[in-house]
Amino acid sequence: MRRGIVNRVTTETSIALRLELDGRGRYDVSTGIRFFDHMLELVTRHGGFDLKIAAKGDLDVDQHHTVEDVGIAFGEAVSMALGNRRGINRAGYFVMPMDETLGVAAIDLSGRVHAVVDLQIEVEKVGDLQSELVTDFFEGFAQGARANVHVKVLYGRSNHHKVEALFKAFARALRFACSRDRQLKRTLPSTKGLL
Repeated sequence: MRRGIVNRVTTETSIALRLELDGRGRYDVSTGIRFFDHMLELVTRHGGFDLKIAAKGDLDVDQHHTVEDVGIAFGEAVSMALGNRRGINRAGYFVMPMDETLGVAAIDLSGRVHAVVDLQIEVEKVGDLQSELVTDFFEGFAQGARANVHVKVLYGRSNHHKVEALFKAFARALRFACSRDRQLKRTLPSTKGLL
């Protein structure tokens, strides 16, 4: 069973996270930021993962620490669940329509950390989430998972739909990248010999 369990405790946050890559889309998520919870629930359902997160952060100061640290912990759990990464597809992408919006995500579980996030968001908040922190989540995930993460809104009107399209596209791209490749079996998908 491919599972990652992360307990991340800092002076700013306390996060207990449990992830099963080969799940059924079940979730129990609590971060104190309801719209962020909803986005993580979408990742779980569209990724086919099982995810449990109990996060407490210094929300009286700002949402930044909570969002970024959840991203880091989620990435660390993915990395832990993948182990040596042998036999996985390694890379995945997905284009997600969300009514009038189109979002795209591409992920490479390469062992190299980089994130490019193009939100096209025009408001300070989406629901109760500070919209600029969507970038911090994806950057945190890239750091924790040791991955390249590229997410981009191609077009759209609704800021809610833009964020939702990106999280859904991210989930489906991650699902494919983590999936086992029958041809590769135990082969490491890298000519360098490491990921």
